[in-house]
Amino acid sequence: MNIWIILIAVMVLSYVIQLSLNSKFEKYSRVPSPHSLTGADVARLMLKQNGINDVTVQSVPGKLTDHYNPADKTVNLSEAVYGSASIAACAVAAHETGHAIQHATGYAPLKMRSALVPVVTFANNTVQWVLLLGVLMINVFPTLLWVGIALFAMTTLFSLITLPVEINASQRAVTWLEGSGVVDATTKPYAVDALKWAAYTYVIAAIGSLATLFYYISIANSRR
Repeated sequence: MNIWIILIAVMVLSYVIQLSLNSKFEKYSRVPSPHSLTGADVARLMLKQNGINDVTVQSVPGKLTDHYNPADKTVNLSEAVYGSASIAACAVAAHETGHAIQHATGYAPLKMRSALVPVVTFANNTVQWVLLLGVLMINVFPTLLWVGIALFAMTTLFSLITLPVEINASQRAVTWLEGSGVVDATTKPYAVDALKWAAYTYVIAAIGSLATLFYYISIANSRR
């Protein structure tokens, strides 16, 4: 299959998935949690029940900007999650707290991803320029394109390692939400669905990164 067809398909799928994720989040944001717990409540309760006392839960601006920062041990929840007592907020908060639990328990893929952060940060800041120059100078200095490909490969590896990290965090979230009684038989499927669509964004990002990597490799090989 032509690499361009794959790249276009990935872009279309990414757009559709993002629209669906936003739609699901809006829908489940209108479904109240059974015990009126906010996202912040859920995160703090999940941390406490897992014996983690050195992680701070805080609010950050933006929409869908929720993340866990292992550098300063903070669960950062967007404003729409931090103070909302909805199923969507509970699911997102539990997912991000799942990352904190991964960190506390030494979850191997998370440790690998964290170790790659400095390298990937450097790669992200330079790779597009190196690839551009590599393509323009391929007949004069073909090695430069392969340097760019190596840098891009690091970002692809990061995307691939991110998949088990995100999926595992969602599994931890669903297990805890059900076991703690935060969700019931009626609301659990909503939490699962919201987290499923969030996971799709990481899957399509990894596929897109792989397709782009193969695209640049094909350019380098065609000039041999």
